Amino acid sequence: MAFLPSLSFNELQHYHRVICGSVEVRNQAEMRVWLQGDMQRYLPHDILIAAWGQFAKGQVQHDIISPLTGISAPGIPSKAFSTLLQHWFARWIEFGRKPFMHHPHEYGFPVEVSGFALREMQSVMVHGIRDARGSHDCLYVIFSRRPPQSQIELSAMSVLLPYIDTALRQIPLQPRQTHATQPESQTPTGAVLKKNHGLSEREAEILSWVTEGKSNSEIGSILEISAFTVKNHMQRVFKKLNVSNRAQAVGKLKALREHA
Repeated sequence: MAFLPSLSFNELQHYHRVICGSVEVRNQAEMRVWLQGDMQRYLPHDILIAAWGQFAKGQVQHDIISPLTGISAPGIPSKAFSTLLQHWFARWIEFGRKPFMHHPHEYGFPVEVSGFALREMQSVMVHGIRDARGSHDCLYVIFSRRPPQSQIELSAMSVLLPYIDTALRQIPLQPRQTHATQPESQTPTGAVLKKNHGLSEREAEILSWVTEGKSNSEIGSILEISAFTVKNHMQRVFKKLNVSNRAQAVGKLKALREHA
């Protein structure tokens, strides 16, 4: 059964409001809120992996969006995922570029990689978007703690994926994902933070992650320190930048970047 024909008139109105939210997403935090909100009604999931690049050549980047603690792309070695992502992409091609579903451990996928736990996941859905004008096809992998459901969810993924892709393309890449990665402390902005505001290298690094929408827990997982330590660093950042909250600190960093 197809996804859209299964919706009632009221459900179609609600669905329209949900997909319209895709154009309002601007950062990782807003993306998580959108995906974990009403979107769960149509496409229930716990982890979303977005991968893009030249899969045939093994030149693949990925991002991970999830509300689960410790789940983040910077905490996952790219090499550990590259082969699997290429395999999923090949399967997607074999399926005629249509979404497919399977058990997460069907291909011998390691259940834990650098703290990335998948033990509770019961199903995986895979679909992609063909880049007909460029060379960077996109693959999306959705993990869920719910057992595999009906074909309607595959149909829903096919219908909703263009909106998810649109939302994700509006989010700046994480520092680790850019082609010219450079620690904040080594950038012109970082030099100003250290010279004029007295921020340490670690404080500048944490502030950079805060700017990307990461929570204290996520930053702690990325940097392998506790969320409490991250909080203490941020309290010192607030004092040194003469601000009182994260939003003001982020605003100050963005202003410094614009004038660097």
